[in-house]
Amino acid sequence: MPNAVAMILAGGSSRSLSVLTEVRAEPAIPFGGKFRVIDFVLSNCVNSDIYNVAVLTQYRPRSLNDHVGTGKPWDLDLGSGGVHLLQPYQGGPYGDWQKGTADAVRRNLDFLKTQDEELVLVLAGDHIYLMDYRPLLRQHLVEKADVTVAVRRVSRHETHRFGIVTLEGDRIVRFEEKPRRTSETMASMGIYVFTKSLLIELLEKNDFIDFGRDVMPALTKHKLHVAAHTYTGYWADVGTAQAYWEANMSLLGENPALDLYDAEWVVHTRSEDRAPVKLGPRAQVDGTLLSNGCRVEGVVERSVLSPGVYVAEGAVVRDSIIFNDAVIEAGAVVDRAILDKRVRVGANALVGTGEENTANQEMPEMLNTGLTLIGKDCRIPAQAVLGRNVVVHANTDERLLGKKKCRVSSGACLGNKEV
Repeated sequence: MPNAVAMILAGGSSRSLSVLTEVRAEPAIPFGGKFRVIDFVLSNCVNSDIYNVAVLTQYRPRSLNDHVGTGKPWDLDLGSGGVHLLQPYQGGPYGDWQKGTADAVRRNLDFLKTQDEELVLVLAGDHIYLMDYRPLLRQHLVEKADVTVAVRRVSRHETHRFGIVTLEGDRIVRFEEKPRRTSETMASMGIYVFTKSLLIELLEKNDFIDFGRDVMPALTKHKLHVAAHTYTGYWADVGTAQAYWEANMSLLGENPALDLYDAEWVVHTRSEDRAPVKLGPRAQVDGTLLSNGCRVEGVVERSVLSPGVYVAEGAVVRDSIIFNDAVIEAGAVVDRAILDKRVRVGANALVGTGEENTANQEMPEMLNTGLTLIGKDCRIPAQAVLGRNVVVHANTDERLLGKKKCRVSSGACLGNKEV
């Protein structure tokens, strides 16, 4: 088994996820009910026999730090190796804020230099996939590559979201980060294997900021051996609200592409101690994932509910993602929405209703498909009506929305982004 240390990039913010990253880093966002996004890359590491893992944090790290903790759920609470939460700091040659993915690793070269492993596996902490890294590491050694990049085919309509590569055989000869136009459809997954000595040399001798924008184009331009490792399994970059919603909804299919029930490849997480799911005598649940502690008295269709969610009798939740401890009161309807933790929707309120064509006024290019986002700890008054593509920022309550019967037009934004 090739010996590698994993560096998980988990410090960035994401405007494209709107209220979901107002209170937490992107890798700490709940996913699939009981999981967090970072659970997938951490589980991939330990399932691939990689037990020396560093998590590089910066933006709003408290939720992520609390979740990862000592790494016990992933068997990473070890005396030697294990999980290392690496925070930004001041002072010394590497101190200061991280400016990009490559700069984040540069700021932690002091850690990397002390590790015994000869290979460095650089991973994004905000992708959803189940992957064995061992074939990737073996290919890197067998081909004696300078760098090996995991790649996969993407839709022509999505190439602008990714680093796009040009291949000659299994060798990458060109790397273009998020091109506006391209005829290529093979995309980088943001998974890189470096020989440690080369990575240290690259980052110490150059002012590279980002792997996709700076490092990889420079390596291909100078004709280093950059190998491609093709991956054909499920992989989702959940960096936009729509992509995040779609990835969750894909779990509800009869045979979902992402198999969370594979006993040979368990996705580990920090589970919450909650009571079992309880369905009331009039509850109707169809095509839905329910997490521990959920209580459903009403109707839930094609939705994903995190631990502790309560849906009162007469309430309807449809095509939605509901985070921990949210409450949907009697008669309320939540349709195609994402509700963050501890949101309370008042009796007979409507969240997500009306026409879908009015894009959100703050982020029209990102929120224009009818999806409504409600931030953490919001209070939606009884009988309120919220349209489509609406954003309600965290901690917004009745003082802004009004006591009841308020109407919020499609595309509106409410509340203060500074929380």
